[in-house]
Amino acid sequence: MAYSIVNKILIQADIDLTAAEAHGIASGMLCVDGRTTSHYWLSELWHDNQAVVDETQQQLLIRLFEETRRLLLSDTFEFDLFLPDDDVSLSEQVAALKFWCQGFLFGIGSAYSASRLSAETREILKDISEFTRIDQDVEGNEDENAFTEITEYLRSAVFLLRDEFSSNISSNSVH
Repeated sequence: MAYSIVNKILIQADIDLTAAEAHGIASGMLCVDGRTTSHYWLSELWHDNQAVVDETQQQLLIRLFEETRRLLLSDTFEFDLFLPDDDVSLSEQVAALKFWCQGFLFGIGSAYSASRLSAETREILKDISEFTRIDQDVEGNEDENAFTEITEYLRSAVFLLRDEFSSNISSNSVH
């Protein structure tokens, strides 16, 4: 699924989110509760907005959500952040990474209402919060390597958080 297509759908629907942020929201929600529905995710994206998307566009968004669920719940570790392809500038990729992190934190917050988190979970969420402030003025191999390291860290962090939340799901209040 192409990042640019999903981004275009959100722009046309007059939703003030990027495709990366929308995917981050889905990922956060699904980390907390793998049973979260695409309908709930879409309602969070539209956020009381009367977004106009045709059936084909809505089905494409639902497919993105369901594919995210499949990859997150799988033990194959194929899950990846939904970011622009390598043919866009590194600064655009970093901006998308920031938006993904913002969306992810929002997704966690919209689905998780218990207050007790392990020290490891709090540390990971703090790191992700820090990534929302990463400098977009990047170029060169060193910054590209740092970007790759951050995305790999985030992929691992998502699985750690998924496992943490799923082990606590029976005692936590989730939506």
